[in-house]
Amino acid sequence: MKGEIDQLNWTSGNSLTLLNGVNFFSALCSSIDSAEISIHLETYIFCLDKIGLKVLKSLENAAYRNVKVRVVLDGFGCLSTATLISKRLSSAGVQCRIYRPEPRYLGRFIPSRRRLRRLHRKVTVIDSNEAFIGGINISGNFDQTEDSNSNSNLTVQKLDFAVKIKGPLVYYVVHAQDRLWLGLNWTKLHFKSSVWRYMKFLRSRHDIKTNEKQLNCQKAALVLRDNIRYRQTFERVYLHAIKEAHNEIIIANAYFLPREKFIKELALAVSRGVRVRLLLQGKAEYRMQYRATRAIYRQLFLSGVEIYEYMPSILHAKVAVIDNIGFIGSSNLDPFSLLLAREANVIVDDQLFVENLKHELEVAIQNGGHHVEQITYEHRGVLHRIVDAFSYRMFRFGISLTGSTNDY
Repeated sequence: MKGEIDQLNWTSGNSLTLLNGVNFFSALCSSIDSAEISIHLETYIFCLDKIGLKVLKSLENAAYRNVKVRVVLDGFGCLSTATLISKRLSSAGVQCRIYRPEPRYLGRFIPSRRRLRRLHRKVTVIDSNEAFIGGINISGNFDQTEDSNSNSNLTVQKLDFAVKIKGPLVYYVVHAQDRLWLGLNWTKLHFKSSVWRYMKFLRSRHDIKTNEKQLNCQKAALVLRDNIRYRQTFERVYLHAIKEAHNEIIIANAYFLPREKFIKELALAVSRGVRVRLLLQGKAEYRMQYRATRAIYRQLFLSGVEIYEYMPSILHAKVAVIDNIGFIGSSNLDPFSLLLAREANVIVDDQLFVENLKHELEVAIQNGGHHVEQITYEHRGVLHRIVDAFSYRMFRFGISLTGSTNDY
């Protein structure tokens, strides 16, 4: 039986460019400003800071040029900005939709499993032939840190990545966006024959033709996660790559709290002689998640996994290099991404791209990674142990409320 990776809809003839938090927004705004036909942007967070206002202005200007612009914002991630952004975009002629808007007033205090299912993917497509996918939200993406020499606060870029795509893989991205857009507009549709023909078009296809002479011939696949068709697709692909690894595994993940079977596969990889390194948050963005992750360090140490905490700024990346395969996208390895959220990731099988991603991770580990040693971890204070254990238990309780405890 073929492995999960072999069953993906691989496409060749792509041109892939690795982007980080420094150069992502200049590339994104440049493409938006050059758009001639259409723009479709989806994001979890859209802040109205300096960067967010710049992207917003580019979207408005595109609409004024008669470019068809569609924007989807998550109702929770954009809770404080969605209304204002929607009004501004609508005034410019942009079609804006809110994914699962949060209840108003006292309704926000009523527990609902449905409200936990968020749009966490960050995807933009320009003119149906260029796509951006990764973990970078529309925000300044900066972290305030203290300079030990001058005791002053500096703005340091969060460690995060995205990929710019040209080529046949973009078709699958367009397909995914169109399906979501159709769902968000379902009640407004008039079911004429043209609508049914359009729905037929939205079915998955496997006959995408490539023009490898015009592009870099890079091989890649789109891997989604949702709560219907692709519930565990991304996780299964990840686990399969770990099972097949022979040399090394480097995972950089902002929120690392995977299932038990994921940790067991990492342990088995180490037992086969594979070097496994994790680059995790050293500066906590959300304290409870950070503490819950530290609660599983001992299990990872006993398995022979190396743990590094990134210290210069907040680590927000969701990437990995497993031998010659690269993973980049919006999925964390935690219950939110693996059980609840809509996610979008790109799996890359291209030596040059993967070497470039590996180089970025190696630099991050060498220049900013604090090697957490087991002896130091074991001798942390009693209070730290209590807080870590409590945070982990609270996460397990939260998972039970979703009805998806599984192997957690």
